[in-house]
Parts: sequence; structure tokens; C-alpha cells
Amino acid sequence: MTAVPAARHAAVGSPGDTAELCRRHLGSGRAIMGTVLGGMVETYSEGAWVHTDDGRRYLDFGGYGVFILGHRHPAVVEAVHRQLDAHPLATRVFLEPVAARAAAALAARTPAGLDHVHFVNSGAEATEAGLKLARAHGRNALVTTVSGYHGKTLGALSATANTTYQAPFEPLLPDTAQVAYGDLAGLEAVLAERRDRACVILEPVQGEGGVRVPPPGYLAEAARLCRAHGAFLIVDEVQTGLGRLGTWWGVDAERVVPDVLLVGKGLSGGVVPVAAMVATEHAYGPFSRDPYLHTSTFGASPIACAAALAAVETMDREDIVGRAASLGRRLLAGVRDACAPYRGRLVHDVRGRGLLIGVEFGRAQAVGETLLELVARGVLVNHSLNSTRVLRLTPPAIAGPDETALFLATLAEALRAVHARLG
Repeated sequence: MTAVPAARHAAVGSPGDTAELCRRHLGSGRAIMGTVLGGMVETYSEGAWVHTDDGRRYLDFGGYGVFILGHRHPAVVEAVHRQLDAHPLATRVFLEPVAARAAAALAARTPAGLDHVHFVNSGAEATEAGLKLARAHGRNALVTTVSGYHGKTLGALSATANTTYQAPFEPLLPDTAQVAYGDLAGLEAVLAERRDRACVILEPVQGEGGVRVPPPGYLAEAARLCRAHGAFLIVDEVQTGLGRLGTWWGVDAERVVPDVLLVGKGLSGGVVPVAAMVATEHAYGPFSRDPYLHTSTFGASPIACAAALAAVETMDREDIVGRAASLGRRLLAGVRDACAPYRGRLVHDVRGRGLLIGVEFGRAQAVGETLLELVARGVLVNHSLNSTRVLRLTPPAIAGPDETALFLATLAEALRAVHARLG
């Protein structure tokens, strides 16, 4: 691993000091998890790489889908610096131009008709805004999908179909139903029972659910069923949008225009957290008429919107969507080749679209073992919160051929070690 110049390191204490501070103030679980992964302290990032205080660097093919542009893309960093030096936070009294320009840029790249943008600070907040907007239209019967993931605030958690996260906080939103992902007959039955009352929320590909790709035509038919039964449709593209699937949006392939599209993660440009709910004119009506109906002090802050605007413009200028599609095809083929010797034994399946790729193992233990082997060899990936047997890859579209080759070689080494240990 390449050493990092000392000037690049933030002032930090020893890894032990950081772990103890985490234990005291951030929680013992977080401290234990960091220690199990090696106790490294991350201090610097750039491109596809994250650097630690001991001079090592790690190829980041994880990042939970945030870093489609990599870490600290120069164009986004420059835009944020300019805004920081001028006007980072707004009074919320006067008109603020950066949010307006960012909204226009985002709306220009969403499917036709999705023109109204409500900026928030996280994907879960975008979900909350979408659910509230649906309720403003009288759609208060929530329909979600098994293993769907939409955040962990109370409203969003009602749509996140995982009892591990839901049970400690019940009761959640009433009149909530789950249908199997990809099951159109099940969806139609639930909608028929809740005619003109339902709000359906689903993902074009389930990310945290284990990179589950639906059958062709699923999104288009789900949208048709929603129209037929008077349901409000929210498509959660927090993880799948902004080029992650090799298209601007996961709905593009089937030309679906939902009532609401949720955007996040990559909208930050990998620099400042920001997310958004984008809606049609009709759907957005209640929020448009009363700007105080749903508000947030830091929502649409100039510094966050500067990052969002720069991220969207950079994606256009550098053809990030095309690069994600091309790299995704090569990477998916390479991962399948690396896993081929272990199919039917260690590895059950490899699937994905664009730069959202999942490796499903025969048992959950193999996910943790493989993740640790990759970290030990200088590569970061993620597990899937709603599917314990799936290792998830969300690499940046800016990764080059050498970095891709390094990842595939490292994955092959890690799988070999795990197979030798687990059999």
C-alpha cells in the first residue's frame, strides 16, 4: 500500500484513543466494530481511495452508494469552497439562488414531469417527505416490499421491511402492508383492497435487500396498477439513481414517471450530505401551496445545494452515466469469473446492474469473512442490511482500469482464503 504524505493527515490521536472516544460517546457497538475491522482511523480521501493515519490506503468499492464520483471530486470541492467563502447557510427569509439553480439542474435530468424539488439532508428525510406528501393527498395506506429499505426514521422505518430494525420501535405507521418484490399479482390484490387510499413505495433494484433485480416490465406494470387503483407511487432512487445502474435513473429503462422520485447519496458529490424529493406538479401541490407545511432548518442549505449542483453538472460533463454502464459490465463479468470456481459451494449467485453488484453466499458467515479478507488486503466493500448473505459492491464510476484489475485480483485472493477456511 502506498504511504500518504504526512501533511494529508488530519490531527488525530492513536487508534486506541479514537476507539475509546467512540466507546464513551458514540457507542460501544461502533467501537467494537471498528476494532474488529482492524482499528484503522481514516483521515484522508481522494478519488477511489481512502487513507488511514498509519500511511495505508484502501480502494473504496463500498461507501454505501455515495461515491459515484469518488471521494472529493475536484469540481464539487471547488464549488463547496466557493460557497463556504460566500454564504454557506441561508436566512430562509429571502430567496436563495443556489437552491433554485440546483433544483432546476436536477429537474432537467429527471423523467419528464418530475419538475418540483424539495431538498432535504438525507435519504430517510426524502422518504419522510414523500410519505407526508402522499398523506396530504389522502393516500395513508402504505404498501412496501419485502426486504425493501427506505431509511430508519419512524415513517421511513415503517416502509423498511425488516423486523430487526422495526420491532424495538413499534407501533409504527398503521395500515401498512408488505408484498413480495417482483410479485405483481400480490401488489394488485393489496391495491384492490385499498383503492384510492394506497401509497406504494419501491426500488428499481433492491440495494440493501441484496441487489435484487426485478423481472423485466415490473416497474412499468407496477406503475400501471397504481394508476388503475388510484395509488400514489413513490420510487426510491436514493441508491439506484444518478447513474448507479448505468442509466440516470432506474425507472428510465421502462419509462416510468412516478408521483415522487427520491434522490440522495450520489447527489452529495461525495462531499456534503444532501438529498431530495422530486415530484410532479399535481403531487407537489400541497407543499407548493404552503411552503411551511413541511420544513427543515438546514434543508436546501446553500453549501449542500452547491455540492448537488456541481455533482449533477459533473455527471453530465464527464459522462458518468456512460462510464458507470461500461465499467459495470466489465466489473460484473470479472466478479462472476472470480466467483466461478466457488459457485454452488461458497457462492450462490452474482447479480447486479451498472455499478450495483451483489455476491450472494451460501451462508451469512462467508460475507463477514470475505469482507475482513478484503479489508486486510486493502479493499473496502459493504454488506447488505436487509440480506445478510449478500456482499454489496458500489464502486465509483471514476475507477480506472488499474483499480478495477486490482479489485478483481484481490477479490479472487479473498475468496480463495475464505473457501480454504470455510470449505
